[in-house]
Amino acid sequence: MRELIVSSFITLDGVMQAPGGPEEDPEGGFEHGGWSFGYWDEQMQERMGEWMSKPFDLVLGRKTYEIFAAYWPQHRDEPGAEPLNKATKHVASTTLTDLEWENSKLIEGEVPEGVRALKEEDGPELQVQGSANLIQTLLEHGLVDEFRLMVFPVVLGKGKRLFDGGTLPEGLDVTSSQVSSTGVITATYRTGAEIKYGSFGD
Repeated sequence: MRELIVSSFITLDGVMQAPGGPEEDPEGGFEHGGWSFGYWDEQMQERMGEWMSKPFDLVLGRKTYEIFAAYWPQHRDEPGAEPLNKATKHVASTTLTDLEWENSKLIEGEVPEGVRALKEEDGPELQVQGSANLIQTLLEHGLVDEFRLMVFPVVLGKGKRLFDGGTLPEGLDVTSSQVSSTGVITATYRTGAEIKYGSFGD
């Protein structure tokens, strides 16, 4: 049994769309691509290195797969390129047939059942990066074990959000957190905790 971890850059209001550049994902008329760039520091780079230092497989939606596949094979000397290129990529798509990026394969059958089958296999952890639409399906079916989030001191008002239509109520346990020199909160959250309901009026 292996765990599925969602790693994401998000704004303070939960937007995860196109953090890396203006042309990354303009879907829906999104005009704020590249919003994470000016906040990067050495501490954040180190944490990303930790998250990618041990073997992992990727679970990606079609759009993120196409973005990654067009970039990382041509930028093998950049930080993070080697583990991303080396990882097995499991792709959720009903339209793609030819996966040219090395070590790529389509998820068989319906996505929830396909991902559940991947989790039941032996192997390295499963990391989801980007893939906003796929994440909603994973959330709806309770398939996420952990979130590794970098929360940027930015609000955008619109865009694809991490916790959107697939979100179900649950508590989260914070297992680590730190703040970068630029005010980015990096935190790890475990799923499956109870929500601690109550009333201050009692």
